[in-house]
Amino acid sequence: MVRRDTATLLEDAAERIADVSRADLQIMLRRAALRLRNAAPVSLDDDVEEALRDLAGEFVVTRNDMISYIVREWMEKNTYLPVHEPDEDGDVDGTA
Repeated sequence: MVRRDTATLLEDAAERIADVSRADLQIMLRRAALRLRNAAPVSLDDDVEEALRDLAGEFVVTRNDMISYIVREWMEKNTYLPVHEPDEDGDVDGTA
């Protein structure tokens, strides 16, 4: 299963606005409002910001996605979270 963030859902809805039900649009807008209300920037030292920006560029992801990835990896390696196993029934591209 692919995890889709609120921004992606909103962008997709904007592309096909005529096909989105009113109820689905209300849910997406409420989620977006909640995320905005609870958003707080993470302040880091300049050298950490630079390294983070470089990593995000290499992975072609946003700064927040990179922070989320790093935190998850650290928590899994330090046994605060169970190790994330890919679904056996998940999609594969057919290469080894």
